[in-house]
Amino acid sequence: MEGIIEFGDFEKLDLRVAKIINVEEIEGADKLWKLSLNVGELGERTICAGIKQHYSSEELIGKKIIIVANLTPRKMRGVESQGMLLAASDDEHEKVVLLSVDKEIENGSGVG
Repeated sequence: MEGIIEFGDFEKLDLRVAKIINVEEIEGADKLWKLSLNVGELGERTICAGIKQHYSSEELIGKKIIIVANLTPRKMRGVESQGMLLAASDDEHEKVVLLSVDKEIENGSGVG
């Protein structure tokens, strides 16, 4: 199996529960949403996510998702993205499904 990592590599990831509190258009971006997140003790974060063709803004607001909270920030279309959401997709990316929590839990809770 290619890409096998050591457990120590996995431990470097800071996976957290985040609640989507706002969704905005990004000028000139057909695939990206600008998401404002509440990550509990980590505060508010902004991430850019290429899920616009799969989720409307109405479907996203209020959803609790899983994010990688400790990625180096990256500018996308002029917006600083401060993390990355986790999603599953089929081989052709025709279907994308966000990883989310199935019961109520505090924003910012760790995932492991």
